Parts: sequence; C-alpha cells; structure tokens
Amino acid sequence: MCVHIKEKRLAISHKSLIFKWTLTDSNRRPSAYKADEQQDEGYATYDLFDLGEFDQKNTVRTKYGTKKELQDMIDELHKYKISVYLDAVMNHKSWGDYTERFEVVEVNPEERTEDISQPFEIQGWTGYNFPGRDKKYSDFEWHWYHFSGTDYNDAVKKSGIYRILGENKSWSEGVDSENGNYDFLLGNDLDLDHPEVVGELNRWGAWVSKELNLDGMRLDAIKHMSDQFVKQFLESVRKERGDEFYAVGEYWSGDLDSLGRYLGAVDGCIDLFDVPLHYNMFAASQQGKKYDMRQLLQGTLISISSDHAVTFVDNHDSQKGSSLESQIEDWFKPSAYALILLMEKGYPCIFYGDYYDISGKQSLHQTIIEILIHTRQKYAFGKQQDYFDDLAVVGFVRAGDNEHPDSGLALLISNGMSGNKIMNVGKKRAGQQWFDLTGNIKDKVVIDKDGNGNFTIKDGKVAVWVKF
Repeated sequence: MCVHIKEKRLAISHKSLIFKWTLTDSNRRPSAYKADEQQDEGYATYDLFDLGEFDQKNTVRTKYGTKKELQDMIDELHKYKISVYLDAVMNHKSWGDYTERFEVVEVNPEERTEDISQPFEIQGWTGYNFPGRDKKYSDFEWHWYHFSGTDYNDAVKKSGIYRILGENKSWSEGVDSENGNYDFLLGNDLDLDHPEVVGELNRWGAWVSKELNLDGMRLDAIKHMSDQFVKQFLESVRKERGDEFYAVGEYWSGDLDSLGRYLGAVDGCIDLFDVPLHYNMFAASQQGKKYDMRQLLQGTLISISSDHAVTFVDNHDSQKGSSLESQIEDWFKPSAYALILLMEKGYPCIFYGDYYDISGKQSLHQTIIEILIHTRQKYAFGKQQDYFDDLAVVGFVRAGDNEHPDSGLALLISNGMSGNKIMNVGKKRAGQQWFDLTGNIKDKVVIDKDGNGNFTIKDGKVAVWVKF
C-alpha cells in the first residue's frame, strides 16, 4: 500500500511509500490481500478479493491486519489529504486450493522461447475456488487454462518453468525481452491474453478501488505483463474512478530503450520508476572520485520523459541481500535525496528503510531527509538551471517564483571531492547572503551584482544554499 499527499509532487513508497509528501517502501511491500500464508507480505497472491475478511489459508487477517482495520486506516489518511495507492500484484497467483492435470512443455529458464522437452502431463496447484469466501464479491473460479505457465510439478515434486499448452495459449507479447520472453516470473503465471482472466481482473480493479476508496495503484512486475493488458486495465478502472486515478508501474530495468518502448506501447497511461537514474547514483556511490558526475542524469527516464518518471534512491529490491542488490552507499545518499527531492522534474519517492531504518535502529539519514523535505516545501520552486559541467562537482539552481517570495535555491553535490562552482541565481539576488541549510558549509556566500555566487562543497557532503 502506498500513500501520497496531494499538494506536492513528492513521493515516498512502500517500495518506496508513494506519497506526494514523504515515504515509501518497507522491507517488503505490504500488499493488502490474502497470500498463501499469514506471514507472507502478499506477493505470493492467493485471493485478490480477500482483504483480511475470510478464513482462508489458516488465517482471517493478512500479515498486516483485517479488512476493517485497512478501511479505517484509509479513512484516517484521507482526513489529512493523504492519498492511498494499492500495490496491485496481478502477474501471478500462488498455491491453489486443489491440483489439476494438464499438458505442458518444459522451457529453458534462460531462454523461455526454447522448449527442452516434448509435451507431457503434469499435476499443478492451479485450481482455485476460494471456499472460505464462498463466492462473495466474485463467483469466478480459476483453472489451469487461466494460466500460461507454472513452476512446480506436484506429481513428481519437481520445480521448473513449464509452459502450459492449450488452444491459443503461449507466452504473452508486449513483455520484456530478457530471457527471450520474460512473461513468466514465478508461481502460476496469469494468462493475460485469456478473455476470462482479463474480465475478472478488470472487475476486481473496479471493485477494490471502490471498496477501499483508492486514489491510485502501484502495478507490480509489469515487465512480465502484457503491455496491452495494463493499458486496458487502467482504462477500465479509470472509467469507474475517473481520469485522476494514479498509476505507477514497477518495470525494473536499467535499459532506457525498454522503458521508452513500454511508455509508447501503453500511450503513457502509467508512470514508471526511474531505474536507470537509480543505477547511475549507485555507480556514483561505488566509484566515488572516479565517477564522472556529468553522466549522472544521462540515460535516465527523467531525461527523456520527466512527466512519467518516478524517481527514487533505494527500495526493497535494491537493498543489501535482495535479488537486485544495488544499494547506494551511505555517504552518497544525502546527495542522492537532494537531487531527486529538489530538482524541478520527476515524482520523487523516499524509501521507508532510509527514513526509519528497517533494522529498527536510528536511521542515519532521517535528519537530512527531513531537512530536504522542508527545503522542497519552502524553497524548491521555479525554473531549474543545470551546472552539470564538471567531472567532480555538479549542481543546479532553482529560480524561485512570485508565489513564494523567499523561494529559490542552489544545490551542489560531488563524487567525494571538495570544490566550488560559480552559479547564477539572478541579478535580483545581488547583495543577498546565502547559507547552506545542511550545515555542512559554515561560511555564507554573498551574491555579486550579476547574480553570481561562489558556492562550495566539502568531501562529498551535499550543500543546499538558500537566502539568509
């Protein structure tokens, strides 16, 4: 579940909380529906219509509570103008209620278009009748032919990737090309080309959005889902909830061409996380003084489609020990957050693990993140002038606007080197004294008659300058 405050383009997600005022993403995303066991976070999806209401999989509540508690929480958040986004996991389902027998071929895990067996029959957990719910909200029952693949043959207790055979059945098109075709991810892979599946998911999307009074969704694992399904799904939900119903998709790829292709295929109906920017910041934090800071924004989603770029520093996928481990080093995180929170473009997210620290200890970054949020609220207005012209030290200026007379700022970040940069904040600032809000630089800067200031940075620590 993600939340955001409507007044600002600022986000936090549970994978980062997406909220337009601050937090995101816990260790694992708290999906709001019944999984295959009570302690699962919801990614091993069992019943999308069970929000913690029915006795299924040996529990009524989900890991995070009951449906009533969820609804009460959403009502309370809405009182404070905090919007709520559901983390929608529609790529797959986990263990069913009973097994079925059907024909498959086993495929090469590294090249899913390559069959490595002749057709044969397996036994899979693909039957779902949700006995605890007893057809409330939906009487739809899932069978093997509603899936395109599965990963377990219960008859011989063997794991693998099995493409299910049947009339008009194949891997979906409009998915990422990794592994030949990346339709299959895990579990029982939903056949998003099957009209009964499409109809049921559309009904669920409209139902859950109304039932929980949602403001938007975060669509999980969309690189594995037919792009045309995603497009029509959002069109279907927005017919019920209105065009302002927000959507961001998790398409985890550092390849800008893949992200651009996807946005084109869905006619820009969804925002995407700027994974290439995350990887650039990760490289900067790893390479330190060897990293060319002029490259920081190159090849990023924000550089080509800023209206669709949801920026983030880290999330549960990138943190240490995760399958996509690429955690940004602590020394660079203040600079990374300053970049995404203070720049003019993008829709920034703050990782729960950075703000609170998942281990339960005092976060190293909470104080600086709060300073940067305050800076965004008060000073980060107006057009942006970039100064990404140096190997070691880069920055930008925000000009401010008439509605916020004290607004405007100058940002410097570096690859670990100390340095300085002359940046122009406007002739109207002549004679003003500016100071560093972070406290890393103690001396004030006096703006000259042409609007120039000589701003400094020390040892890779971020500096954010505003009018004294």
